[in-house]
Amino acid sequence: MTPEQQSEAARSLRDAARTGEFVAPLRETYPGIDADSAYAIQRLNTEWRLQQGRRAVGCKIGLTARSVQAQLGVDRPDFGMLFDDMGYGDGEPVPAAILQQPKIEAEVAFVMGRDLAGGAPSMVDLINAIDYALPALEIVGSRIAGWNIKFVDTVADNASSSAYVLGSSPRKLSQFDLRLCGMVMTRRGEPVSTGAGAACLGNPLNAVLWLARTMAELGSPLRAGDLVLSGALGPMVPVQPGDVIEARINGLGAVKAIFDQPAATGSTA
Repeated sequence: MTPEQQSEAARSLRDAARTGEFVAPLRETYPGIDADSAYAIQRLNTEWRLQQGRRAVGCKIGLTARSVQAQLGVDRPDFGMLFDDMGYGDGEPVPAAILQQPKIEAEVAFVMGRDLAGGAPSMVDLINAIDYALPALEIVGSRIAGWNIKFVDTVADNASSSAYVLGSSPRKLSQFDLRLCGMVMTRRGEPVSTGAGAACLGNPLNAVLWLARTMAELGSPLRAGDLVLSGALGPMVPVQPGDVIEARINGLGAVKAIFDQPAATGSTA
């Protein structure tokens, strides 16, 4: 892809997010797109958001399930950027206006307590650098019509991110078993997704280590205070305005997302 095509693609994704008129898969519109071009498109929109006054607060990891990697024909995860205006608190209403073909998944979130600068980090470096973990719900969305995505489409679209909800029960890593922690996600009390830490590359820390090494290679290492969403613990499910979704992760606690109904239009006399 040429730089002009990358700029055009980045703008089309921004327009789709603003208007709700989703676009055709980028791999069809731009047959020459590859992973490098997709990340270049993502960076263009990251820079645009920063210029609009938003603040980067961390990263999300996607494609951490082997089955999803196989479906998209890749053998590695991907990542996207998290911004301050994407975050919601436990039980805080999530506005319908931000929903773009939304789906939701339960994850373990990590908050870094120290920088991971100075080359490729080891697992020991990572464990020592993490301050605490939180239960989280990631609300994924796609600006690609019908979720017709492959690897390059989701990467360019900021790893199909939209928003996230964080729980309020921080835990040190020594307080629960990341690999074996079970997860149940419910919609108004009815189970809709189950899983465990092992579903995320065998252990969520494996996913975070992949991200830490990738960001170090890119010259943007993880820093103290960064938030990392490590990837789904079970299947993601569609959501609708009015839904109430709660996830419970053994040893880590619970987190709830409440989705607002769209505002009524028109007036009454």
